[in-house]
Amino acid sequence: MEFLFLLLFLVLLAAASAAGLTADSHDSADWKPSDDGRRWRSRTN
Repeated sequence: MEFLFLLLFLVLLAAASAAGLTADSHDSADWKPSDDGRRWRSRTN
């Protein structure tokens, strides 16, 4: 029974994601800008 609840939760989460109802919780403080996947280097050093 627990397996069915887990499966149902994952299916609902996937459906919400596909419908665009989810959001990224990162505040981008830990993300550096990139250019075609290459990280920019800080010029302040």
